[in-house]
Amino acid sequence: MVEKTLTGITSPIADTTRPQRYMQLLLLVIAAGAIYPLLYLRQVYQTPMLEFFHIDNSQLGYLYSILGTVFLISYLPSGWLADRIAPRFLICFSLIATGALGLVYSTAPSFPILFAVFCCWGLTTGLTFWASILKRVKTIAAHDEQGRFFGLLDGGRGLIEALLATVALVIFATATEKHGLPTNIGFRYVVYLYSGVCIGLGLLMALVKEPPTTKEERQQAADKLTQHHSLWSDLVTLMRIPQLWLMAAIVFCGYQIFWATYSFSAYLQVGDLKMTVVMAGTLTTLKLWMRPIGGIGGGYLGDRFSTLGVLTSALFLAALGLVALVVLPTFGHLNPRAGVAMIAVVVLLIGILTYAIRGLYWSLLDECGIPLRITGLAIGLVSLIGYSPDVFLPLVNGWTTEHFPGLLGYQFYFSYIAAISVIGGVAAMALKCMRKTVAKDALQ
Repeated sequence: MVEKTLTGITSPIADTTRPQRYMQLLLLVIAAGAIYPLLYLRQVYQTPMLEFFHIDNSQLGYLYSILGTVFLISYLPSGWLADRIAPRFLICFSLIATGALGLVYSTAPSFPILFAVFCCWGLTTGLTFWASILKRVKTIAAHDEQGRFFGLLDGGRGLIEALLATVALVIFATATEKHGLPTNIGFRYVVYLYSGVCIGLGLLMALVKEPPTTKEERQQAADKLTQHHSLWSDLVTLMRIPQLWLMAAIVFCGYQIFWATYSFSAYLQVGDLKMTVVMAGTLTTLKLWMRPIGGIGGGYLGDRFSTLGVLTSALFLAALGLVALVVLPTFGHLNPRAGVAMIAVVVLLIGILTYAIRGLYWSLLDECGIPLRITGLAIGLVSLIGYSPDVFLPLVNGWTTEHFPGLLGYQFYFSYIAAISVIGGVAAMALKCMRKTVAKDALQ
């Protein structure tokens, strides 16, 4: 069965059965959920991290900036690899290599070695992993399943991350509060957990039989033998698709909202809020549990109603939530307990909206009319633009929190992200209008 999109381009639908496709998706979800938390432990453990490695916020910003830089360099080659190498090989290598680097990370190395670890992590999770997993999901999902499959990918990986984060927090709290061990030891145990899971999962997936190829993938392989396309000509083809540029703008804005959530734990420990590490970690871990709700729920709503409509609403509502985080602490002195409770609710709501955005924006690939043979390259190009905040946003975050200590730095930072969220909503509205125009032209 082959379906037509509004752009008139056929959408690849796997000729495997529905259970087979969902089983393939489950494996991809587990892999994606296990590999990234190790890189972003700052989301829950930023304060212990600074103590463990004896670094400050600016140095932490440099580490995540170099990680983002390697990601940026890797995105196009990642798409090129995804069009040519079997996903299972790339995914298994990525998991094992990321876990092995985590073991080095657990030794609290010097800053230069730490810098090198983050560089290598950029390769193992960017170059060899990113585009291959997204292309696989795009391929196995039918046209009317794009929203839910990408929603299940992001929401499902969020569920895996939340489960791992809950176990990690229990280990950390038991070590530091029950047994009275230093936070350094508790943090090292957390790193051991994530590293072991990555290595074990990589070895397990190496034993899993490669899923059957789809009809479209077999046709793509046959086309490669008879057609010759240069990388430049393929890039020009993609650059001539205006919908792809708007999609890149949406990813660019939506990803910065996600980046803002990494600072929630530290934000909750400053000013009048003054939560403990464990209290702030508990709330941010609860936020991770919002990911299955936001990702899966957003995906199903997008398929049921309108992907772009749901995405637009989520972007504007996220902007309002970030404004609330800026404003609410100024009223906390009137009723501190109520103020903290309101901020906790806002944090969780932003979590739901953030994960709905992440679960939906990659489903927009189906709106762009991209040939299957260069889908990986398209993912790489969108990622190059959309995830470029990895390079500069850690520096912005580090600079604002260092030069404006306490609550003020986070208020400036969240205000900037709120403005970016509004821009993303405008881009989604523009893409929706363009889609209606294309649909109208196709009917005439």
